[in-house]
Amino acid sequence: MGRNRADRPLDWGLVAASQEPSLQPRRAAELLERVEKNIHRVIVGKDRVVRLALAGLVAGGHVLLQDLPGTGKTMLARALATSVGGTFRRIQCTPDLLPSDITGSSVFNQKDLTFEFIPGPIFANIVLADEVNRATPRTQSALLEAMGEQQVTVEGTTRPLERPFFVVATQNPTEFHGTYPLPESQLDRFVLAAEMGPPTDAEALEVLARREHGDPLADLASVVDIADVIELQDACLRVVAAPAIRTYLVALLQAVRARPDVLLPASMRSGVYLQRAAQAWALFEGRDFVLPDDVKLLAVPVLAHRLGMRGRGRAAEMLNEVVTTLPIPPLRQH
Repeated sequence: MGRNRADRPLDWGLVAASQEPSLQPRRAAELLERVEKNIHRVIVGKDRVVRLALAGLVAGGHVLLQDLPGTGKTMLARALATSVGGTFRRIQCTPDLLPSDITGSSVFNQKDLTFEFIPGPIFANIVLADEVNRATPRTQSALLEAMGEQQVTVEGTTRPLERPFFVVATQNPTEFHGTYPLPESQLDRFVLAAEMGPPTDAEALEVLARREHGDPLADLASVVDIADVIELQDACLRVVAAPAIRTYLVALLQAVRARPDVLLPASMRSGVYLQRAAQAWALFEGRDFVLPDDVKLLAVPVLAHRLGMRGRGRAAEMLNEVVTTLPIPPLRQH
């Protein structure tokens, strides 16, 4: 006789019996690899950051790129937008930017004697909010509804945003002159945050060589279309996170909340985003199921920017410690 079902090892890929359409994870991995290679025609190195930004798009969320000026944040966002096609708009955030400059407003048409709504730059598939922390809090809040609900309400009328809708925001360190720290409610809307980091000597030499005779971004073309992006986002939703994975996610959030050096813990939304980001990450590997290593790898980029720390504690260091010491649940069904 075979073993009882309860005694069988848990198969992380136990999704064959699902009634959902085939995931085609190999095709998803091929599409993602195509986009990554295209972005790297412009971005030298930064493999992890490029994949994180693309994972945010596949997960159906939004991405925050943080670092010093001149590290390639805007270039990465533009390269990603160009690679996937669709409509693209850039919002250069400044202290005098108004909410209506983002969402749009109604203008009186003297010919028809009616008010005509003129959509703002938020009505695009991919929106780059450059130096978002230079905008005032009032203007920053104009992004909240769009990022959370994929819709915009202007003058009492709610207008849906086209799918996919993806915001890539860049920000400079808060110590810089003329910056307004993003509120916790807005930070929580980003599925993940990443830092570009300084280039290595070899990467710096390659950047100079590529730009000796022009801007490589000018020759960049799309390698997938919006239909492919929507297919990837749908495939992400069908990637399976086994019960043991969900148990591990809950234990991770509880371990973070229990830390005495954490002043503002991660919300439940952060757990949902961590699971969704892990689902997207699995597609890069051609899998239709999540592994614990996916969660470990994404814990810092998904959770760190949401946490408030006491004193001079660093969220990334604390999360790395928690992930290292937290045991993985038993890989058996009960």
